[in-house]
Parts: sequence; C-alpha cells; structure tokens
Amino acid sequence: MPHFAEKKLLPYTPEQLFLLVSDVAKYPDFLPWCTGARVYNRKDGQFDADVIIGFKMFSERFTSRVRYQEFSRVDVDYIKGPMKRLYNHWNFTPEGEHSCIVDFEVEFEFSSRMLNQLIGGLFGEACKKMVHAFEDRAAEIYGPPSS
Repeated sequence: MPHFAEKKLLPYTPEQLFLLVSDVAKYPDFLPWCTGARVYNRKDGQFDADVIIGFKMFSERFTSRVRYQEFSRVDVDYIKGPMKRLYNHWNFTPEGEHSCIVDFEVEFEFSSRMLNQLIGGLFGEACKKMVHAFEDRAAEIYGPPSS
C-alpha cells in the first residue's frame, strides 16, 4: 500500500496551518488536480467532504470524513469513491512563538491492483507537490516566511 510521510518545521503558527488545511472548500483554488470540493454535515469536531480530483481524462469524486482537534490535528478517513482505502492526517506542534512542526502522513489503496501499480510509482512525487502547494498557499495568505 503506497505510503508517504513528511515532517517539517514551517514559519507559521499551528492555528494558521490548521485553518489552511481544514478549509477543504478552498482546495480547488490551490491544490494540484483538485477540480471541486464541497463540505457538509458539519458537527462539533468533524465534517464530511467531497473532493473531485481530475487529471487529463481521469476525474473521480472522493467522499471523506474529516475529524479535527482545533489547531492541533486533522484526520481524514475515506468513506466512498474509487479507493479501497485512503487515510491521511496532519499534526501541528508549536515550535517557538511563530512556527510549528507539521507532521503529514497519507496512505491509500485503490480497489484495482492495476491502478495501485500504475499510480504507486508516482505517489511520492504527487504528495510532495501537494505538500508544497500547501506551503505556497500559506505564504500567499499569511505572507512569505521572514528570513
């Protein structure tokens, strides 16, 4: 099962990064291959989201349940779509006054063995590109990191 994990220190507060990651409805504005998003069933500490991922002729909708602990953690559990399994989480740990350590992890498995083999090889690079898109979005919203 393809798995990707990254931990890095970013010059933004846990609150800033939590708000960025948990704002799923804005993903089509900056996230590669995300062509649509809808958030619904909001409850205390969770919501459901549909995200449409498109690349060339491929377009699929994923439904997930997003659970969170405000300003510290976001967990995403797969509900339905073309996958057999999809899970990811974000942890935001304060590090100093204006920065935090972001711990991101994702793993997935397609229902089709062929898709697993085809996409598995590209998975790490796609994840790096998505994490970089979140960093770029943080700089756009909160300002570039100070040197």
